[in-house]
Amino acid sequence: MNHKWKRLVGYYGAYKGLFFSDMFFAVLGAGVTLAIPLIVRYITTNVIMLPGNEALQTILKLGAVMVGLVALEGFCNFYIAYFGHMMGARIEHDMRNEIFSHYQKLSFAFYDNQKVGQLLSRVTSDLFDISELLHHGPEDVVISLIKFIGSFLILCNINVSLTLVAFAFLPVIVAYAFYFNKKMKRAFKKNRARIADINSQIEDSLSGIRAVKSFSNEAIEMNKFRKGNDQFVESKRNSYWYMAWYHSGLGALTTLVTIVVLVAGAGMITGAKMDVADLVTFLLYINNFTEPIKKLINFTEQFQNGYSGYERFLEILDIEPDIKDDPNAVSVDKVKGEILFDNVSFRYEDNQDTVLSHLDLHVNPGDYLAIVGSSGGGKTTLCSLIPRFYDVDSGQIMLDGTDIRKIKLADLRRQIGIVQQDVYLFAENIMENIRYGKPDATDEEVIRAAKLANAHEFISQLPDGYLTDIGQRGVKLSGGQKQRLSIARVFLKNPAILIFDEATSALDNESEKIVQQSMEELAKGRTTFVIAHRLSTIRNAQKILVLTQNGIEEQGTHDELLAKNGIYAKLYHG
Repeated sequence: MNHKWKRLVGYYGAYKGLFFSDMFFAVLGAGVTLAIPLIVRYITTNVIMLPGNEALQTILKLGAVMVGLVALEGFCNFYIAYFGHMMGARIEHDMRNEIFSHYQKLSFAFYDNQKVGQLLSRVTSDLFDISELLHHGPEDVVISLIKFIGSFLILCNINVSLTLVAFAFLPVIVAYAFYFNKKMKRAFKKNRARIADINSQIEDSLSGIRAVKSFSNEAIEMNKFRKGNDQFVESKRNSYWYMAWYHSGLGALTTLVTIVVLVAGAGMITGAKMDVADLVTFLLYINNFTEPIKKLINFTEQFQNGYSGYERFLEILDIEPDIKDDPNAVSVDKVKGEILFDNVSFRYEDNQDTVLSHLDLHVNPGDYLAIVGSSGGGKTTLCSLIPRFYDVDSGQIMLDGTDIRKIKLADLRRQIGIVQQDVYLFAENIMENIRYGKPDATDEEVIRAAKLANAHEFISQLPDGYLTDIGQRGVKLSGGQKQRLSIARVFLKNPAILIFDEATSALDNESEKIVQQSMEELAKGRTTFVIAHRLSTIRNAQKILVLTQNGIEEQGTHDELLAKNGIYAKLYHG
């Protein structure tokens, strides 16, 4: 058993009892199906030869037995349908938890190269198909084998020659199924990729619906969707082509088996080599011979869906997080906030240019440091390295004298508060969005944080106050309001280190002034990094760095840098 299959079977571990009970009733139900034709044969060959009254009593008794067997088979089918599906649902639940948990461990570098729609498809449609395979697969195979082997043995006992005639078709059926099975597997794998692309395109289009409508580009988005949708239909057409050949061909072959058996059996009857009762029984069992084949046909289709989904599932799980705790990482509770960049170099991918090269920087606890420079100079990158959203290629970053790679990741990030230009708010009320900064915070703590962020006044004026629903990504709020909620989150988190990444660049002058006041209040007593687009907002910074592709070109106070009449002065005067 290869590694993939071992991992797949391992998901049954927590549900062994449910799995084996499901298999037990599958076997029992298959056994009942095999038993009923034997009773019919006994009635047609032996019972009808008994005296009238005795024969009638025996038939009634055996009829009652068959009714009981039908009821037992019905219960078995119910158990398989309900409890078997519940086992599949629970396994799906476990796998969904596993992959979502893994998503949380992967770094920004992973998400930089992924589409949300494709990641979503692995959590939804792929896992559903996997759970269906894990539920139906074993029981379908077991039931099919029992019926197939049982029918073969019983048919041999009735008439070996006729049995061999029926089973002579088996190699043809297997070869036919094997050929189209391979074709279907490739086709279904392509379908998976297509539907993931469509999901991604839909997610992208709907997330940017306001941009779409503002540019009146609905037709463009519709054309993009139609193109992807057409490609999906084409891939479906290909898979359905092979599926049609698969189903129709095997259906025809199994029907042909029944016809050949009927004709051959009738010939044997005319030659006195077989009686009618045996032919009737034989035909009943032929159904038990062909039914497993049809079940396996359905299983193979299900297998293609499920296993291709499982391979896509493993593709994600097998990605090792590139940002993770060092085995000897230490815990930290409180920090002073001293930051040291020691000969730090970084680039995003191996084939890209270096963004930061041999950078040295020392920031004392409580310092207010502003970083300016042209686009692409590495301002955001520098700040993204502090919470380890990315790891340095060389050199080290120290927090209070400890390499940040030697600090537990969760503890490190608890010490850092980030306010970005693009604020992400969840589709919940204001109270819960602020509480995201400290999940166990009381309502009073949330309100206090909102007051400190100059957000309490506008929140109080909303129809439902702190319980107001703000829509997807906070669409019901202005840019300044969203920014103040973001600052309130950080107030609630109460970190030792702050990062403001162009937090006011997208705001109007009035909103910028309010948000700036909130930021300055938040920065008191904390080590603060400010990436600034509007240089007027950083005039009072203790130190300003001018960062370019060549590294730190200038540093000093606002007045000192203006006096140099260098890069900063040119940026400031426009």
